[in-house]
Amino acid sequence: MYETSLPARESAIIVGVIRPGRARWEVTDSLDELELLADTAGADVTDRIEQNVHRINAAWHIGKGKVASLSQLVVKRNTDLVIFDDDLSPIQIRNLEKELNCKLLDRSALILDIFAKHARTATAKTQVELAQLEYLRTRLTRKWTHLSRQKGGIGTKGPGETQIETDRRMIGKRITALKTRLEKIDKQRTTQRKGRTGYSRVSLVGYTNAGKSTLMNLITGSNVLTEDRLFATLDATTRLVQLSPKRKVLVSDTVGFIRKLPHRLIESFKSTLDEVRESDLLIHVIDATHPRFEEHQQVVEDTLKEIEADGKPSLLVFNKIDALESSDHLHVLQSAHPNAAFVSATRGIGVSELKEKLLAVIEKDYDEEVLFLPVEDQNIIARIRKIGEVLSEEYLEAVTEKDGESKMVVRIRFRTAFRHRKDIEPIIYQYRDFLPEVAVSSPDE
Repeated sequence: MYETSLPARESAIIVGVIRPGRARWEVTDSLDELELLADTAGADVTDRIEQNVHRINAAWHIGKGKVASLSQLVVKRNTDLVIFDDDLSPIQIRNLEKELNCKLLDRSALILDIFAKHARTATAKTQVELAQLEYLRTRLTRKWTHLSRQKGGIGTKGPGETQIETDRRMIGKRITALKTRLEKIDKQRTTQRKGRTGYSRVSLVGYTNAGKSTLMNLITGSNVLTEDRLFATLDATTRLVQLSPKRKVLVSDTVGFIRKLPHRLIESFKSTLDEVRESDLLIHVIDATHPRFEEHQQVVEDTLKEIEADGKPSLLVFNKIDALESSDHLHVLQSAHPNAAFVSATRGIGVSELKEKLLAVIEKDYDEEVLFLPVEDQNIIARIRKIGEVLSEEYLEAVTEKDGESKMVVRIRFRTAFRHRKDIEPIIYQYRDFLPEVAVSSPDE
C-alpha cells in the first residue's frame, strides 16, 4: 500500500504598514486575514511585522531600516516567503527581492494564487489565468532582469527587442485570446439566463468563508463543494428551489468577496458576477461569529456597488449562530436586525424561517397591473404571458368608437417587476386610448 504525501508547507513572514489616519487595529485585523489567506495557499506564518510610516517608501514600501531587520529575520527563520499586505510596485518588488533573497508576494498575488489553486472548471481557470497575466504584464522586470540585454532573433522577436518586450508581447497575445474565449462564455451564459426569465432569480453573496455554499446545500439539497477555506467557491452554481407550493426560485451560489479584492479579478470574473448583477434578489450571508462582521458587510456592499449590483431587494442572513458565545449575543443581533434571518447552515437551524422570510421579500417584489389590450394584437398578449403570470382574463365590449372591437382585460402579477417595467410601459402608452377614463385620469381628479 502506497502512502500519498501532501506537498510541504512553506514558512512565511507577513508585513503590514500603519499609515496616517489608519488605526492599528485595522492593520492587525487585515494581517489576521492575510494569515488566513497564507494558510489557504499552503504557508505557515511564523512572524508578522507592523510598521508606522508617515508615507509609503517609493523604493521599498517600508523603511530601509525595517527592510534590513526583515532580511535578518528571513535568514534566522530560513523563511521561504515574505508576503506584504498591500500591493507593491514593480520597483519595490525588484528591490525587496534583491535584499531579502527569497520569494516575495503582495496581497493581490497571493489571492490570485489561491484562485488558481481552487479553479476547477475551464471557465474559472480561464478567468484566473487572465487575471494573473494582467497582473504579471506590469511586473516583468523582476522576472527578466538577467535577460534584458539586446537580442536579435528569428520568428519570435524583432531585431533589438529585449526579452522583456518579447515576453510582454506574448502575454498580450494570450490575454487577447483569453478575453475572446471569455466573451464567448459570457454570451453562452447570457443565453442560459434568458431561458430562466420564468422564475425569480436569487444570488447568495457575502464575505468569503461566510458559509454561502453550505447554506446553498441546505436550502437546495445540492452538493456544492464546501471547505473551511477562503475562496472555496469560484464558479456560480444555480439550482431550482421550491419555496412554497406555488413558488419556485432559482438560487445561485457565487464567489465570495474580500477587502482589497484585486480589481483585475473583478474584471475577469465578469461572466460569473453577472449572475449577481442580473439577479432579482440578494441573500447577503454574514458570519455572525466574526468580531468585525460589520466591516465584512460593508466590504460586500461596496463591492456590489462597484459591480453595479447594489440597490436590489435583499435579505440579511446571519450564519453560524450555533457557534456564538452566548444566547445574549444572538438576542442583541436579533434586536439590531429584526428583518434578518438567523441560521446555522451546518446544523440546519432556522432554515424554515429563512425560506419564509425569503418568500416574503420575493412577494414584495411582485406587482399587479390591469392592462386593456386589443384582442387582435396577439404579439403583445404573447409578450405579456411570457414575462408575467396571468391571474384572470375578461372580454369587454368596445369602449370607444375608434376600434369597434372587444378588449381583453388581463390582470397580471409581474415577476421581477422592476426589471420588466421598461417592457410594459411602452405597451401601456401605445394603447393609452383603449384605457377606461378612470385609468387615465390624474390622481387629483
